[in-house]
Amino acid sequence: MNWLLIFEIIYLVILLLVCLRIIYDTRSTTKTLAYLLLAIFVPFAGMLFYFSFGINYRKRKMYSKKIIADDDLSGKLREDIFKYSKHTFDHSDPEVQSNRELAIMLVKDSFSPLTANNEVKLLVNGEYKFPEVLSAIRQAKHHIHIEYYIYEDDEIGCAIADALIQKVKEGVAVRFIYDDFGSRTIRKKLIPRLKEAGVHAFPFYRIIFIALANRLNYRNHRKIIVIDGSTAFVGGINVSDRYINNTEEPNKLFWRDTHLRIDGPGVLYLQYLFLCDWNFCANDHLHSDAMFFPRPSAFPVEGNKVVQIAASGPDSDTPTILFSLLQAINLATEEILITTPYFIPGESLIDALTVAALGGVAVKLLVPGVSDSVLVNAAARSYYGGLLKAGVEIYLYTKGFVHAKTLVTDRKIAIVGTANMDYRSFDLNFEVNAIVYDREVANELAAVFYADIAAAEKIDPIVWESRPVWKQLLEKTARLVSPLL
Repeated sequence: MNWLLIFEIIYLVILLLVCLRIIYDTRSTTKTLAYLLLAIFVPFAGMLFYFSFGINYRKRKMYSKKIIADDDLSGKLREDIFKYSKHTFDHSDPEVQSNRELAIMLVKDSFSPLTANNEVKLLVNGEYKFPEVLSAIRQAKHHIHIEYYIYEDDEIGCAIADALIQKVKEGVAVRFIYDDFGSRTIRKKLIPRLKEAGVHAFPFYRIIFIALANRLNYRNHRKIIVIDGSTAFVGGINVSDRYINNTEEPNKLFWRDTHLRIDGPGVLYLQYLFLCDWNFCANDHLHSDAMFFPRPSAFPVEGNKVVQIAASGPDSDTPTILFSLLQAINLATEEILITTPYFIPGESLIDALTVAALGGVAVKLLVPGVSDSVLVNAAARSYYGGLLKAGVEIYLYTKGFVHAKTLVTDRKIAIVGTANMDYRSFDLNFEVNAIVYDREVANELAAVFYADIAAAEKIDPIVWESRPVWKQLLEKTARLVSPLL
């Protein structure tokens, strides 16, 4: 009996089944082709890579963790959200009216309410964020919910931990979700100390060796703090000393990032996201009671900002964050300002930016001069040529590392969040962005953007096009695997 022939036949049958699975299961044509080529031309390892990183868990709802299970209650809540959002829209300023399609899309797609009467504070860099966070924690009366991708056991990490422990002593409930990969340095010392003090702490998805690759791929990249259901923080700044630019350390890398503080009804959807994540990772059954979700009318009418939250992940039906960015770009008529540390946008975003630029919209993109990943940096640069030809202005940040994830359109809306402009944020990670429909906040964020590009190098399209062929070839080769990065 020819065992080699039998083995080859078995392998070909398995390869055929895997290829059919890839074709059936993968939503993106680009990713489908990438996984097919990998499976066919890299024996065994290609198939293993697909099953570790490529399975469409959004389709399979592996992360189903809804806090509202009762269909009648869910229907009533949706009806309330539509009514409240319509009332907000009907009484809103031109900033909201001109972005009607974006607001409606988020209400329909993910039942994210359009909320009025918010106070919004822009926090640029860790040195401005963390004092606000510590102050808000110290004022907590009922509960503190904190969820981070990266939380480190350093000076600021310990300062926040000490503040949380003190609030537990005062009778405040503290719940803490950390990503088991991003926050792996706190597992041995800081987490046991928090738990011993009474903080309820859980990894979002515990890393187990046998499922290591899969669980590393689907990460909780959110950075959320919710205090008493009325104050929240969201944005790109993790808990780490690296985000604090200390003038006493002149040789330290300057870290540019952006965060928001929100006070008002805009906090409610962030609370909802946290409780969904909490029920999943803690195997708990917290519900939507009044202590967690005050009615919008219960908030003092102090702010005048309209806020809406866009969130998505492997548990969502659609790539909501990608859709919201596309809608915001498509609705812009004058100016689009984008800051992102990782730019692997995919065809839909490239087309949207190209169409906007060709249509006369001033499109400006700020990215790091040097990325922390050589392969990601090369893949990102492969997209620049087409955008430059369309008239997009691209700036390479040179002062340090820019980690902010922001977008401003027409000085009417400002988007600040955790999502990069790449495949991972749109398809694999759990992410969240805050959208502020307000000219004052949009102008403030635009001013930050223009201050940043003053510390950046603008790419000359002619010089860029004349770069050595070998360098362009390497970048385009890296682009082939960009759906897998």
